[in-house]
Amino acid sequence: MAARPLSASVASVEDSSLQKIEALGINVIRGLAMDAPMKANSGHQGTAMALAPLAHALFTRVLRYDAADPSWPDRDRFVLSGGHASILLYSMLYLTGQGLELEELEDFRQWGSRTPGHPEAGHTPGVEVTTGPLGQGFANSVGMAITERFLRNRFGSELCNHHTFVFAGDGDFSEGISHEAASLAGHLGLGRLICVYDDNHITIDGPTELSLTDDAPGRFRAYGWDVVDLGEVANYVDALTAALEAAKNDETKPTLLVLRSHIGYPSPSLTDDHAAHGNPFDEEEIAATKTVMGLPPDEQFWVPPEVLDMYRTAGARGQAERVAWQERLDSSPHADDWRRAWATDRPDVVAAALAAANGFEPGSKAATRKASQKVLTALTEVMPSVIGGSADLTGNTGTNVDSEVQSTKNGGGRQIYFGVREHAMGATLVGAAHHGGVFPVGGTFLVFSDYMRPAVRLAAMSGARCVFVWTHDSVGVGEDGPTHQPVEHIMSLRAIPNLTVIRPADGRETAGAWAVAVNNNGPTALILSRQDLPVLESTDAARVAEGAYAVVDVDDPDVILVATGSEVSVCVEAAAELSSDGVATRVVSMPSWELFAERSEADRRLVLDPSIPTVSVEAGVTLGWERYALVSIGIDRFGASAPGGEVLHQLGITVDNVVASARAALTTSPLRAT
Repeated sequence: MAARPLSASVASVEDSSLQKIEALGINVIRGLAMDAPMKANSGHQGTAMALAPLAHALFTRVLRYDAADPSWPDRDRFVLSGGHASILLYSMLYLTGQGLELEELEDFRQWGSRTPGHPEAGHTPGVEVTTGPLGQGFANSVGMAITERFLRNRFGSELCNHHTFVFAGDGDFSEGISHEAASLAGHLGLGRLICVYDDNHITIDGPTELSLTDDAPGRFRAYGWDVVDLGEVANYVDALTAALEAAKNDETKPTLLVLRSHIGYPSPSLTDDHAAHGNPFDEEEIAATKTVMGLPPDEQFWVPPEVLDMYRTAGARGQAERVAWQERLDSSPHADDWRRAWATDRPDVVAAALAAANGFEPGSKAATRKASQKVLTALTEVMPSVIGGSADLTGNTGTNVDSEVQSTKNGGGRQIYFGVREHAMGATLVGAAHHGGVFPVGGTFLVFSDYMRPAVRLAAMSGARCVFVWTHDSVGVGEDGPTHQPVEHIMSLRAIPNLTVIRPADGRETAGAWAVAVNNNGPTALILSRQDLPVLESTDAARVAEGAYAVVDVDDPDVILVATGSEVSVCVEAAAELSSDGVATRVVSMPSWELFAERSEADRRLVLDPSIPTVSVEAGVTLGWERYALVSIGIDRFGASAPGGEVLHQLGITVDNVVASARAALTTSPLRAT
């Protein structure tokens, strides 16, 4: 099925001649797009060249922003999902005056530069999200659009009234995550989400027809998007402007603008050639292309003053809007609530999380997933910015946020039903976090974190403040069997830099984990049990922030048992048996390796003394525990289908095995390398 024809407002636009200065500006962008990859001997110029008129139209005529304040909360968001075309974004950020200098374009893809190969949020001013693996940025934009609508419903259009624009291509739409995210966006009717589909028919291997014959416009229509076929207008700024402006008027559906572009245009030899995708042009081709465009063929990074003045003027055109918005905020009755929603330091919310620990009495039992739900419920009462839900496992994972559901009829709903879309859920949370003003939470089973891993990695890389709730954390899942029983997952998540992984031992530590999460400057992973766990006598919610601490202690321990999650209670029982037999035993709960690593070496040694034989106990792979333990009890195989308690018993997560392993450790030399 063909895309719908151009709306009347677009079709009637006359392809008028650009002002000479605008035409020159577009060609300057193309020149920069060739020069930077050539100097770096690395990069992708072809897409940036083809989309230069589109970027010009967006940044000079359509996008609502103030270059002097790239973090203005009510700016339009722009996501370059095909992050390999980063030089296009960097050129626009430099030209419009958002903090980059020409010298940084000259340092494209070099050590220490603010112009890395793919855009990185927090590293380069004006970059909204970290886009690298294709499809991620597109899915991030869905999270941004959800957030804009949520905040607009909560605070009113006086404080939140903007759009989300994203450029995406065949690579983005080939990746599975884009299907999940597009389906979710269509279902939710995200009318202020506008995606330009760069339909250039080229991949690195060659023409898209080598591997792709999808009807992408038809697919998006089926998802519930409004699809507009722009046709051959990639070089017509008036038509592009009209299409973008018309799309802004659609409040009920996301819009896909299908743009037939020509990669590498106007290169005499490489237009529409896959060689223009990932291989920098050589000097001869660049000179020939600059000659066609009327640029000095022998000059690199040429930006005449009049072009820079034009773009700097465009970058400042939103200043009055931003100032007026600030005045509205300052006089708004919602001002305090708005600022709290955007705050990253919330001691009141931390206090609420820690107070929730009082609801878990020693001797009682609760699965940490259920304990988490109780804490989350308490947090939502003092933190209206919490939004989120689960990938079709809301009750199972304890991620009921609110009775108000985010939908086409209720844009202010806090509860998001992501459906069976784990990967899109992860990237949506990241986009929401980078938009700001919300605290996004999403849950599924730990074993399905595999489906989310690219989004989680980018969350950690970019410092996205969101919470991944992963439950059913071990072979204790039981009868569902090894396909649903995570064993390698916790350790693999610990391998991701800047991801704070917390596996609490009981309800009180679960409250402490949430207290850490709400103040964390990056993503937090909560690893929670399916099965009930006893609330221990000496767990302490406030001490979760230490990463590890003694829950059973003696003055001069003979042996240390260190464990996480459900295995802490096993170690407490084992310690009682060992102590009754004269073996002085310390039990350490270690909910978070990352938090423990942040402490000084002296503090760490007070908890885990390397001169004392130490046994680690965790119902997962033992890889990595050698840094802390002489002997490790774990599960270095896949699980089995049986009741959870039986599987744990058969695989050695028992008091008897811990006691025997501790005795074996005592026969080993207690002196270890320090």
